[in-house]
Amino acid sequence: MPDGYFDDSSMLRRINRERVLVLSGPRALLMQAAHPLAVSGLLAHTESLDEPYERLERVAQVLTAIGFGTREEADRMTAPVRAAHGRVSGKLKEDVGPYPAGTPYRADDPELLMWVLFTLIDSALVVYRRYIGELDRPAEAAYWEDYKVVGELFGLERTEMPDTLDDLNSYRREMLEGDRLYVTDWAREKARRIVLDPPVPVYARPLVETANFITIALLPDRLRDAYGFSPLVPIAARRALVAGGAAYVKRALLPLLPSRLRYVPAAQAG
Repeated sequence: MPDGYFDDSSMLRRINRERVLVLSGPRALLMQAAHPLAVSGLLAHTESLDEPYERLERVAQVLTAIGFGTREEADRMTAPVRAAHGRVSGKLKEDVGPYPAGTPYRADDPELLMWVLFTLIDSALVVYRRYIGELDRPAEAAYWEDYKVVGELFGLERTEMPDTLDDLNSYRREMLEGDRLYVTDWAREKARRIVLDPPVPVYARPLVETANFITIALLPDRLRDAYGFSPLVPIAARRALVAGGAAYVKRALLPLLPSRLRYVPAAQAG
């Protein structure tokens, strides 16, 4: 759409049009829940982990409006999100990992918003590379530039986001190797229920469990261990199974799929 934030030449549309990116949602949510202040400020108050699939659907709708809708549609969808964030604040009631009791939090804290934004773009890139194909450095850089627009719509200033792709990669290392992430017992219990006991009909369980197996395999090693998922399948076997499935999807399945099945409906509307 010519009056949207993005057009068909944008990397955001090129990547986010792929239906397989639905696999990135649960991974992003589990990563978000690994930040204790994000749990308190963004997830616990919105019942995101009590109703995970509803949250993932809402996030998908907002991202679809931003990527494929008009500016008016994107603004209308993101305004209530920013308003809701502005109403949530508090202090930790007890020590949580590196955060002492009394640590303040607020849902519109740029640090928390940036972490959530990062989990979305990182998960999308991980799934795209695994199931669609590699991206060169200019393409990844363009995707990050597009995602800065998403960040602004959720309330971040440009100066509150990594400037370049190198800066984004430095942020990734800082977060995944530093001490700001800590999986709480509460998040661990909720997360295991999300991944291991989804509320779906019996006939749908094989499909959902396959997707959840992939979610676990694609999590950063440190977070997978913190959630206690490692005992499910040895890591080497898990990686081999996911890699084999991804190779089949890329080489045998996707080339044969018509666009109406491969791409999300919003990408076909124009």
